[in-house]
Order: sequence, then structure tokens, then C-alpha cells
Amino acid sequence: MLNRNSYIFVLLVFLSFGLSAQYDPLARNIFLNAETQQIIDEWNIKYPSREFHSSFRPYLSSTLKEFSDSCVSYNHYPIKNYFLSKALNEGPQKRNQFNVQFLPIADLQTGYDLLLKKNVNETTGGLHAKININNDFTLAGTFIAGQVTYPYFMDTLVQDSKLIPGLGMAYRSGKSTYNFSNFTGYASYSPNRIFNFQLGKDKHFIGDGYRSLILSDVANSYPYFRINANIWNIQYSVWYTWLYDVSNANGVKSKFQNKYSTMHYLSWNAFKEFNISFFENIIWQGSDTNRSRGFDVNYINPVVLYRPQEYSVGSPDNAFIGLNTSAKFFKCVKIYGQLALDEFYLAEIKARRGWWANKQGWQAGIKYINALNLKGLTLQLEYNEVRPYTYSHGAVAQNYAHYGQPLAHPLGSNFKEGLAFISYRKNRFMISAQGMYAVIGKDSLGSNVGQNIFLSYTTRPYEYGHYTTQGVKTNLLQSDLRFTYYILPQMNLRLELGYIQRSLENEKGYILQNPYFYLGLKTSFWNFYRDF
Repeated sequence: MLNRNSYIFVLLVFLSFGLSAQYDPLARNIFLNAETQQIIDEWNIKYPSREFHSSFRPYLSSTLKEFSDSCVSYNHYPIKNYFLSKALNEGPQKRNQFNVQFLPIADLQTGYDLLLKKNVNETTGGLHAKININNDFTLAGTFIAGQVTYPYFMDTLVQDSKLIPGLGMAYRSGKSTYNFSNFTGYASYSPNRIFNFQLGKDKHFIGDGYRSLILSDVANSYPYFRINANIWNIQYSVWYTWLYDVSNANGVKSKFQNKYSTMHYLSWNAFKEFNISFFENIIWQGSDTNRSRGFDVNYINPVVLYRPQEYSVGSPDNAFIGLNTSAKFFKCVKIYGQLALDEFYLAEIKARRGWWANKQGWQAGIKYINALNLKGLTLQLEYNEVRPYTYSHGAVAQNYAHYGQPLAHPLGSNFKEGLAFISYRKNRFMISAQGMYAVIGKDSLGSNVGQNIFLSYTTRPYEYGHYTTQGVKTNLLQSDLRFTYYILPQMNLRLELGYIQRSLENEKGYILQNPYFYLGLKTSFWNFYRDF
């Protein structure tokens, strides 16, 4: 394991190669991190387009041509190593051209947990490498590894699951110290500006908000094959994934169960300012008590509606659909929303009897950029609500989850959540505050009230009378105040000073207050969630 001095040395070595933002291949994925998303989202609100689809990430560079040419600066470009770049033919077609890029990754953070009165440290480093060939093929890989300790509210989660949320296995190297490593990457080919084909291991995100009730980047990365098509004002994506159920593995990889999924996403920009999108998904386990299935060829069809297909093959597999929409106003406001439908029966919804299988969730949000005519000030409000038993399944291995975490909202289901964000950025300085308040209905001993999606819904206590936040009502309040200084914006190198205040209490008298200070030096290009 590299020490901190080694990480800093590697960082300085790659910095010496210089910076460039001129080579922009069609097939390159744009990083999924919040900083990059914020810049692109602000541009799209100010300059709406019928060709760009904001709700499906990671974005392809080919869909951001207008953005690259706009007056809005985009500083998050990788470092170009000129010594490994070569153009064999500089003619009009620029064929036989290749370009290699490196981006060092460092996430060095120290903090103090006021609850346990101890220091907690995170030391993570890695490298992102990419080769672009002929402006239509990209091969990229990212490797990170590190040693971490966490404040109490995160440490208890890691101890119980033996997993680091979003990053994979946690290998204990001390009483509360864990080692981890993670690799993502992809091979991407764009024969033209319409089609893109990708084979890789990574995450996806669907939505215009901070959370997604359809598909988020909370869980660990997964292998996938994806076909993406952009025609006129329509974007259509289909991807086939290989997932893992680890609910009964107790941290032992040999006990992981294979599961598979096929996902479709159709996005339509009806107007420059208005988008509506449709999502569908099917998940099935690699084996059951009767047979070993592997990847079911019935679900290869890239345009089939899965609920009819599921019944046609007599399958009990887990189907799920969702709607996403957004609208932009006055070049400074975006409203957005989602509807997630796991199962529902219209007659039961009208009857309002709280039938257990009416499993739905919905989201509503608003974002206001350059608020009050102050450039760099962004305000955002978001509300999420998910009914009990949503995302769960009778066969736990077929739930809507991967590697021990939900594929949608990190709280699972049976909750109501409100989020508020405010940030102000000027030049290289940014100050931001985030607040989250959630009411969650949790299980009591031996009772499945529908919050834990890793329990089978067959263990529900009754058929009717279910409502959101039923069970042991638990209030979760968390705030995060952060000051950021961008040392080198071109590679997202930044210094962060922050304070997290977390409060958890339930109606049975349990109360936990966990304040936490942190200071970090980071170049990370992934999202790591602590607010659940």
C-alpha cells in the first residue's frame, strides 16, 4: 500500500506532463462526479438543446459538442501526456491517430469524530488511463486502492456488511481500519454520431436530481454491455448487466450469487425545455432451486416491453418501470420528477386500503442557478417518497440491488425524504451546505414492514393497511457544511474543509448524535455517499 508521500510524488510527476483540453473523441465517457454534473447541468439550463439528454449519465463526449463550443468553461479535462501522443496522419480524416491520457487520483482526508473522540483518516490513490484511437474508439480504465477509517455512523455500516458502500469488499487491517481496491473501465466505439457501443465495468445514473428512484450510482460498479443511439431529439439506450447478490455471503466472495439484468431507457426531448423519459428493467437470478439459468436469451431483444415478455415465458422474474421528466424555465430554473413503479393494481390504488403490492415511489425537485441574479449561486430542493416493499422481491436474490446496496435510493424503501442544497462558487472558491431530513419506517424484532429490500416480501405480516413510514418511526437529520478551494480546476484538485452533523432518533427512545470534522485534498471523480 502506497503511503501519502508516494501519492503526492505520483501526482507531481503527472502534473509535469502539462494540461490539454483540445482532443475530444466521440466515444469518451464524461466522469460521473457531482462537480462535473453541476457544470454541465448549469450549461444545459442556460442553453437548452433538443439533442442533449441530461438525465442519462455518464454522458458521451459526442453528445456534448455544443457544450464544448459554448462560452461556458468546462475545466474538468484530463492531463494529456504529450510524450505518448502521436498523430500518424494529420489529413482531413485524421485516421491512424492515437492519443494516450493519464489522470492521477488522490483522496487524502483526515477528520475527527466528536462522538468517539478519535481521528479518522482516508488514504486513497489511483490512476485513470485512457487511449483514444481515430476519434471513434476509447479504451479507459480506473484503478483506486486505499486504507480508510470512518466516523461511527459509517463504521458500523461497514462492520455489519463487510462492504464499503459503493466500492466493494472491506478487508480489515485493524480494529476499525479497512483496505479496499476497486477497478472500473470500458471499451467504447462510436462508428458515427448516432450509435455508440460499450463493454465495461462501471455505474450509470438516471435522473435530473441528487437522488434517483430509478437507477443511481450508490452501489458498486458492475459489468455491462451497452448500446446507445441518438437520433434527432430521441436517445435510446439498452444495456445488459451482471450483478451480485451478497445478502447471505457474510463477506465471502465464493458465496456471492450471480444475477443478471437488462435495462432500457428511452429519452425524448419534446421541446428544448421539456423532456420525458421511460425506463424498464428486468432482474433474474443466475440459478434457482430447479436449474442454473445464466443469461436468459429471452431478454436480449433490445426493444421488448418486459412485463408481457415475462409472462410469455412463464417467469417470476423481477420487472420494474419508471418515468423521468424535467422542464426548464427562464434559463435559470429546472423542475424535475420521477415515478417508480415496481408493482401496482389500479383497482387497489383507488380502494385506498393500503395493499402491500402497490409498490411505488415518486420524486419532485427544483434547481435554481444564478439565483437572485447572483452568478455562481445555486439553490436546490428535492423530495423523495417510496412505499413499503418497493424494490424487494419474493426471492431476495432478485431484488433491485447489487453488491449489498440498492440500485436506486440508498434508504431502500418505506421512507419520506427532503433535501436542500445551497452553493456559491466564485473563481476557485466554493462554499456549500447540504441538509437532509428523512422519516423512515424500520423493522422491529422479527417484523418486516417493508424498509429492508434484502428481506423477502413473503414475510410481510399482513395484506392490507400498509402505509409509508410504518414500523418503528425513525428520524434521520444530517447536514454537511463545506468550504472548497480548487487548487487546479483542470483536474478537480481541491482542498476541502467540512463539518457533518448527523442525528438519528426513533420512537423507542434511541438517540445518536455524531458530529464530524474533516479536511481533505482530493482529485476524485466518483461520488461517495454518506447521507443514508
